[in-house]
Amino acid sequence: MTILCLDVGDRRIGLAVSDPSNLLAIPLGAIRRTRRESDIDAVIRHATERNADRLAVGMPLSLNGRVGPQARKVNSFIQALGRRTSLPIHRVDERFSTAEAERRLRQAGVEPSRERERVDAAAAAVILQEYLDGLKAAERAEQGSQQP
Repeated sequence: MTILCLDVGDRRIGLAVSDPSNLLAIPLGAIRRTRRESDIDAVIRHATERNADRLAVGMPLSLNGRVGPQARKVNSFIQALGRRTSLPIHRVDERFSTAEAERRLRQAGVEPSRERERVDAAAAAVILQEYLDGLKAAERAEQGSQQP
């Protein structure tokens, strides 16, 4: 299974993809936003090129977990994307993903303020890694519950 993750922003859509074993998230880059239809075409093209089986999309919830204006925009994008693809789309809480991506880039010697596309891709990778870790935890829990 291959998962393509999106960090949908107003200017760019950060992209990350899972490795074949679904253990690691790999940043891919970013799509510069133009028109919604063109943006969706680009997402579908990336998903097709990588043989993605599903999409994970970061949901920018507020600190208290509520859906705010930015999350409503992302939900609207997800609905439009869902009308154009049969791939399952999973929403993932993305609170603090950009801050974590910037922290990791600084540790690697990259100045985030100068490389916004790298930040967006790194944020998508942070979101995807959290999603992958959650899948693995659920898988372990299920296996544990099946033990006599």
